[in-house]
Amino acid sequence: MNTQTVPNITFKTRVRNDAIDGANPFEWRDLTSDEIFKGKRVVLFSLPGAFTPTCSTSHLPRYEELYDAFRAQGIDQIVCLSVNDAFVMYQWGKSQNARNVFLLPDGAGDFTREMGMLVDKSNLGFGMRSWRYSMLVEDGVIVKMFIEDGFSDNCPTDPFEVSDADTMLGFLKESRKAA
Repeated sequence: MNTQTVPNITFKTRVRNDAIDGANPFEWRDLTSDEIFKGKRVVLFSLPGAFTPTCSTSHLPRYEELYDAFRAQGIDQIVCLSVNDAFVMYQWGKSQNARNVFLLPDGAGDFTREMGMLVDKSNLGFGMRSWRYSMLVEDGVIVKMFIEDGFSDNCPTDPFEVSDADTMLGFLKESRKAA
């Protein structure tokens, strides 16, 4: 069987550290792919950008809303990845009141590039961004991917049909029945 593992990347993140006094209780923390995926069942969904319409009104909110249903299917963590920097991802999460989904910045697009999902969205003024997809990862191995149709540079549309929370949750439920 041909298995694909997630790329081995070190992400530059900002995390809250309540031990730090002052107005800015955040510190840089390197987070590796192993720390995110090793020994865990993770649903990761990737989207073109924080603060964008579909991402903010549908994609992230629905995963956040269905968090308990994902946990009931044995998912340890839900991760939202975007080619945005840590500051943008933090502010977006704050504005979305995201409490359950971990927002992972792929600022330089390294993970996205190695996944083969980096696209040029210059036609929309974005530059290089992630194509919209979701995947189930078990102990670092990609079990299932849902990739939106139309993958191409400068795609004039932003398809959102199969990387949504309900499609992934349906797959998990069906997989559990079949096991």
